[in-house]
Amino acid sequence: MTSLSALTLPDHTQLPDSDGTFVKNLQEHPQSILITDSIKPVLEQLHPDGQYCIGQDSGIYWGLTDPPENGAEAPDWFYVPNVPPTLDGKMRRSYVLWKEYVAPLIVLEFVSGDGSEERNNTPPSQGEGGNVGKFWVYEQAIRVPYYGIYEVAKAQVEVYHLVDNTYQLMKANERGHYPIAPMGVELGIWQGFYQNAELPWLRWWDAQGNLLLTGEERAEVERQKRERIVEKLRTLSVEQLNALGIDPEMLD
Repeated sequence: MTSLSALTLPDHTQLPDSDGTFVKNLQEHPQSILITDSIKPVLEQLHPDGQYCIGQDSGIYWGLTDPPENGAEAPDWFYVPNVPPTLDGKMRRSYVLWKEYVAPLIVLEFVSGDGSEERNNTPPSQGEGGNVGKFWVYEQAIRVPYYGIYEVAKAQVEVYHLVDNTYQLMKANERGHYPIAPMGVELGIWQGFYQNAELPWLRWWDAQGNLLLTGEERAEVERQKRERIVEKLRTLSVEQLNALGIDPEMLD
């Protein structure tokens, strides 16, 4: 009879956390920071208990293979709802599907080449040397509801929605965005300046089409509001300021 220990599947501490590759271009890291920073207020509202996980260039183990890395994909960015942010008080080395059971709601890939890798639909039965297509893995193995392929060189993003176990290419709305309904947000391209680079960045908007700002952008908006208020107050007389309980010296 097979012992229970022999049937125990490996967890994130027992699986490789890297396949030895590195980030392919310098834009990928700030892009991940941008979409993580700006979506956090939304996720905090969706998960007041803090039960969610964000992965950035981290492995998702979906199958047991030899070597183990062949059974994993490492999206540039992904979000998993309703799972603890840490395990046993430690950050995950990877996300292990057979231990967590909850699939990511959305995965995003940032294209560095021609996009063929991100659109590769090769199943295990046809893959050479254990290679399986990313598109097939996200659609058929992990079953991620939303899959985004972002190409900065083309200033575009393709978003696929899992419908009846098959990815359907979504159509952009009137704003040129792609609604991610369970999150109450939209995904699209924003041409602008971020971290010393003017590029077509991948960004979030709310359901009304308002750009979701980063913490730094929110702070700058508040600073500009305070400056406008101060300028208006400076047009008032000393008597008017005193009537409002404002010390004129505070405006200097």
